[in-house]
Amino acid sequence: MPIEANYLALTVGLLAGAYMLGMLLWSAIQPQQRVWPPVKATASIKIRVWLMTTLIFAAAFMLGLMDWNSLNWPAFFRWGIGLPLIIIGNVVVWLGVSKIGMAATSGEATGLKTDGLYRWSRNPQYMADITILSGWGILAASIWAIPVLILGLVVLLVAPLAEEPWLQDQYGAVYQDYRETVRRYI
Repeated sequence: MPIEANYLALTVGLLAGAYMLGMLLWSAIQPQQRVWPPVKATASIKIRVWLMTTLIFAAAFMLGLMDWNSLNWPAFFRWGIGLPLIIIGNVVVWLGVSKIGMAATSGEATGLKTDGLYRWSRNPQYMADITILSGWGILAASIWAIPVLILGLVVLLVAPLAEEPWLQDQYGAVYQDYRETVRRYI
């Protein structure tokens, strides 16, 4: 692939990540004026969040493919650790989505879920996405993908900080009790 394609994918991934990080930090710092989770989950905000999230993952994927194993990591390490992380992450994220539904995953208040995967982590879907990105980073072993992967991981780690005030507003004492007994990440 031409080097211009790397720059394009890198730019798209970094812009999408910067948008998401800015939106989440704003929401965490200014919960009364939050963007995510939205006050009202409109189609527009859902499309923007899903689009930016997809662009981060797609950019990391494309960069990894275009710059495959530029770090020269051994195949047994890349395939033995990276691929299982991707598979485990996908299983967990889709179990999480099936538990809370697409509406809640897209920012709608549909009731607090505290069972299943949510017994061990308040954010199993974010943790699963982190696992997927980490797995891809190991499998692809791409220098070009590293900036997008790191920004994607930061976005996923910051997202719960934006959501927690919203969850507290939505579910009150029930969420507070849950928050005190279940860890944010793992």
